[in-house]
Amino acid sequence: MDHIYAPWRYNYVSEEKIKGCVFCHISTNKEDSKMQVLFSDSLCYIVMNKFPYSPGHIMVIPHYHTDKVEDLSDEIWMQMSLRVKQGIKLLKEQMNAQGVNIGMNLGDAAGAGIAQHVHYHLLPRWRGDTNFITTIANTRAYPADFTEIFLKLKNEAYKYFI
Repeated sequence: MDHIYAPWRYNYVSEEKIKGCVFCHISTNKEDSKMQVLFSDSLCYIVMNKFPYSPGHIMVIPHYHTDKVEDLSDEIWMQMSLRVKQGIKLLKEQMNAQGVNIGMNLGDAAGAGIAQHVHYHLLPRWRGDTNFITTIANTRAYPADFTEIFLKLKNEAYKYFI
């Protein structure tokens, strides 16, 4: 078995688990730097994915708690869509992303890791960012420092989320 050092994952197993909805907890504690919120307005917020699929993986999350997109007001839905658009620009310009995957996994059956609260994923992508190690060894290497990426995006976020 091969091992790749991934220190950012240690917090996943060692931190005290949040009781209840993780996204509601972040929403009410967004000023806490540990939450790694990039931006927040009255309807939604943008946060770094704490256990990302790729460097710079961010999420757009409504403050309103629901697991059903159809329960969101049109105002919240439109604001989230605007924040997704702005987030894509942030990732392209600040992370030099050559593309961005966006999406939602609605419900456990759709693969949602946190199924009780709807949220968008924005994953920056680069040509060749997945290669043989992912396919053959079923291993993904994360080539960047998570905190460094957060600070870079946080310092520039105000220019994008206006």
